[in-house]
Amino acid sequence: MDLHSAIDLHSTSSQIAVVDADGRRVARKKLQNDAILINSWFSTFKGDLRGIVVESTYNWYWIVDALMDHGFKVHLANPSAIQKYSGLQHVDDTHDAFWLAEMLRLGILPEGYIYPKAERPVRDLLRKRSHLVRLRTSLIISLQNIIARNCGVAVRASEVKLLREDCIAPFLDGNEDLAMAGAVSKETIDFLTRKIRSIETVVKKRVELKQPYRHLLTIPGVGRILSLTIMLETGPISRFRRVGDYASYCRKVDSQWTSNVKKKGSGNKKNGNKYLSWAFSEAAEFARRFNESARNYYNRKTRKTNFMVAHNALAHKLARATYHVMKDEVPFRADKLFG
Repeated sequence: MDLHSAIDLHSTSSQIAVVDADGRRVARKKLQNDAILINSWFSTFKGDLRGIVVESTYNWYWIVDALMDHGFKVHLANPSAIQKYSGLQHVDDTHDAFWLAEMLRLGILPEGYIYPKAERPVRDLLRKRSHLVRLRTSLIISLQNIIARNCGVAVRASEVKLLREDCIAPFLDGNEDLAMAGAVSKETIDFLTRKIRSIETVVKKRVELKQPYRHLLTIPGVGRILSLTIMLETGPISRFRRVGDYASYCRKVDSQWTSNVKKKGSGNKKNGNKYLSWAFSEAAEFARRFNESARNYYNRKTRKTNFMVAHNALAHKLARATYHVMKDEVPFRADKLFG
């Protein structure tokens, strides 16, 4: 008997559903989030199970790994692409689980990519670096605003991040409260800078660019850390059939609904990979500053529109170029991208 199952995963418990080849509901069970308990329950169906669906929630790693380690075929559902049923009077976790199992049975389940278990830790370490960079940026902006308000001086971010020299204290030492605010901010920024650098050192030692990704460093604005981020967040480039699919996954494609040439709303702007979105935004900023072709393209765009649209257009260009660099395993060519 062919069976299909799904798990509606929550923070502390899971609702499990099983359907047969004709869509009949065979079993359902609510279990605590315990890998041994869940695998033990599934073991009674192991010979007949054709697949188990797990929704891609924030905490899917452990259950997918546990099921795969026990030989189950696991499918990771993409929640943003799932069409929810309508017209039902009651909807709960049980219905959600059975709906996921039914889509698997019908072959219409939108699936996500199960990133290899061995490579996830270093990818998550790079994600932590990104988190620390955002925290540091918010502190730098706050400190710059304090100095601008009270001293009328614009301090560059590069000066704030200096570790060997404190350029901040002289601006605020005339007032005890402001001096303390500046000192606390500067000490925290320096702490985060050291932690960011320590993560970079570890990642560089542990990870090397794979063969299909060796030309990432030829792309304008893409340095060592960004190239590793792009490689680890992208995974196998073969999973993207077209360059547009990859650009959309990087959140570099507009989402807009129109009817009769009128805007009727927008789609899911958060669909895709936020870390790739950040990486290509960073690459666009560096490319604009230090690459002549990219800067000329950006300037042409700013003459027609505002700077944010120009920045996003450049980031989109770089994402598309990156797809071809990885897929064809060729160096970046500015003439193909910027004409």
